[in-house]
Amino acid sequence: MKSLRFLIAIAVIFAIAVIGVSAQGQRGGGRGQGQPGQPGQEGQAAQAPQDPMSTPTFSGLRFRSIGPGVTGGRVVGFAVDPNDRAKYFAAVASGGVWKTVNGGTTWTPVFDNYGSFSIGYIALDPKDSAVLWVGTGENNSQRSVAYGDGLYKSEDGGRTFRKVGLEKSEHIGKIVIDPRDSKTVYVAAQGPLWGPGGDRGLFKTTDGGKTWKNILNISEHTGVTDIAVDPSNPDIVYAASWQRRRHFYTLINGGPESALYKSTDGGATWNKLRGGLPSGEVGRIGIAVSPVSPNVVYATVEAEGQGSGIFRSQDRGATWERMNPAIAQAMYYSQIICDPKDVDRIYIPNVIFQVSDDGGRTIRPLGERSKHVDNHAIWIDPNNTNYYIVGSDGGIYDSYDRGATWQFKSKHADHAVLRYCSGQFDAVLQCLRRNSGQQQLVRAVEDAQRNRHHQCRLVCDSGWRRLPHTRRSRRSQHHIRYIAVRLDCPFRQAHGRAHRHTAERGQGRCRLPLELGLSADHQSAFAYAHLFCGQ
Repeated sequence: MKSLRFLIAIAVIFAIAVIGVSAQGQRGGGRGQGQPGQPGQEGQAAQAPQDPMSTPTFSGLRFRSIGPGVTGGRVVGFAVDPNDRAKYFAAVASGGVWKTVNGGTTWTPVFDNYGSFSIGYIALDPKDSAVLWVGTGENNSQRSVAYGDGLYKSEDGGRTFRKVGLEKSEHIGKIVIDPRDSKTVYVAAQGPLWGPGGDRGLFKTTDGGKTWKNILNISEHTGVTDIAVDPSNPDIVYAASWQRRRHFYTLINGGPESALYKSTDGGATWNKLRGGLPSGEVGRIGIAVSPVSPNVVYATVEAEGQGSGIFRSQDRGATWERMNPAIAQAMYYSQIICDPKDVDRIYIPNVIFQVSDDGGRTIRPLGERSKHVDNHAIWIDPNNTNYYIVGSDGGIYDSYDRGATWQFKSKHADHAVLRYCSGQFDAVLQCLRRNSGQQQLVRAVEDAQRNRHHQCRLVCDSGWRRLPHTRRSRRSQHHIRYIAVRLDCPFRQAHGRAHRHTAERGQGRCRLPLELGLSADHQSAFAYAHLFCGQ
């Protein structure tokens, strides 16, 4: 497949070069034969052909944006007004910060004019909901992660922001504000993914962000990925360090410097926690303190061998019990969230959102009916724990019944969440793209609102049409069995709610010969068959 793409690209480049050289030769016309009124030209040798790979060959080519222009990426966090849950901010891994004041009915981007579109974490001041902290740089390790340019603060409800430091942190994993004093803030800075150094460690300010002190500095290779504060005594702080490095050829996703630390004096001194936790090569760690009983601390730990799992401490981290060997893909998830009312109920974001009602001993799916998978964030209403807001690769959802049913909140044109996995040029340089986020496209479609049904849709000059006879692959529910593309069909990109309605109700004139297969993952339609568009 890659060979075919490469050959097509070479053929196009060669054709452009030949046309350019030919045109120059024609403009040079009769130089070798002599021109009237130009004596001395007859005997000159023909001009040497230009190198097709030289700069002039490509000097006329310019990159341009072909859209879509209203899309973001996976949703990684929320900051909800404690006085009104309909007012909240959403952090998007590759799409900035968004604000809603009506429970997700409409959205407004508030961070488009600042230094980074990649967001790692956001937090509202518990005493003043007009104060919003934004940590830029998604704190995951996959190849698609983007870096940030530090920490920002808004004091007017997100209308304006100012940078308040940690410019070299690149990836910020957590922000915690001291509930007693809004000027005291802890920031977990992971540091650069592709190299050493930068602003790494656990940073603390006591003057609202004017100055910062690194209170847990491990090494130039290891940062802090997660922190938790004891709600009954905020001087008790837990911090998880993470040793990681990505190279072009591999990912180092753990090491001996990854560990869990505890301070009882606001970060002045630290102790490494052991007492039943894995040792040796450790990966990413997620931590949470139960607001019901702060003696109970949970951790999800990635470790070498068979040491990974969900751990629970009932003595503020002195000793730990491994409750379950389950572990998420740590470079992409690795969070654990405590229920506001039930000490034994915990939530584990994963491909399938998981929940435990017995302190992690057993886990079960939370419920993904009519909802996109790949979950990264959850907010639980402390006054009504039946209500959730969840962020995933497919956008934002909320539930009023503990996940039995879901409402899609990213379906409006002002907040379309898409994640593109590949692009392809056909023989006439028409660009076809596909995504795996909200996933309305001209090839394989995984519908974010109806995750059970994987559909195919296409567009031609006459409009949109849903292909009702598409079958699933035998391999898994995430694959489309059949689809095909014809290179001379004038396709257009599909994205947003309006296009989905058009696709299902339009009167497109397209015929699909169900010949060969296409998966809905990272495969290309060009290797399989052709899609014929009727007249």
